[in-house]
Amino acid sequence: MYVPSHFAEDRLDVLHQLIHDYPLGTLVTLESGGLNANHIPFEIAPASAAAPHGTLRAHIARNNLLWRNASDAVEALVVFQGPQAYITPAWYEEKKVSGRVVPTYNYATVHAYGPLRVIDDAAWLHALLERLTHRHEAARPQPWQVSDAPPEFIEKTVPAIIGIEIPLSRVIGSWKASQNRSSVDRRTIADGLREIGDASAMAMADLVAR
Repeated sequence: MYVPSHFAEDRLDVLHQLIHDYPLGTLVTLESGGLNANHIPFEIAPASAAAPHGTLRAHIARNNLLWRNASDAVEALVVFQGPQAYITPAWYEEKKVSGRVVPTYNYATVHAYGPLRVIDDAAWLHALLERLTHRHEAARPQPWQVSDAPPEFIEKTVPAIIGIEIPLSRVIGSWKASQNRSSVDRRTIADGLREIGDASAMAMADLVAR
């Protein structure tokens, strides 16, 4: 990924936070038939001695041949896309002066790399399902729990999935949030994005303002 120095983000806690907030990753693997991409919600585990950049964990359908075709020895890439927004030249001060401005697109993204490991263990999978469910149900008035489903149903469901784990060897972040514009432009951009008002524009407005 091309990352100009003024857009580079290398703080691990910030990169992990984006993964936590936008957990649907695009997992890209190189297999015998060529490149393959799967869209999977991940959890990010903290850094450890074995994985100094953290560990991604998820599950896929057992019928998904990814787990058979992706070798442990081959590096996988997971792309996480955070806030994004179109930036109009109308928000730039130079538009009024010379008109010598062009549109751009702001975004925050994380590229995470590491070897893909397959985990075929019912207890590991059940624990992962519990954590993912708690994570995504926590804000609901009456959170659904795995235990809400009949035990025999869960016993039949778990064998239909398989776990994947990626201990991260490197993580690259690109925060393109108008850092290369003047403070006046950044204020105008943030105000313009807030006027749009959708969730992604509001999130990008906060990034630009910071």
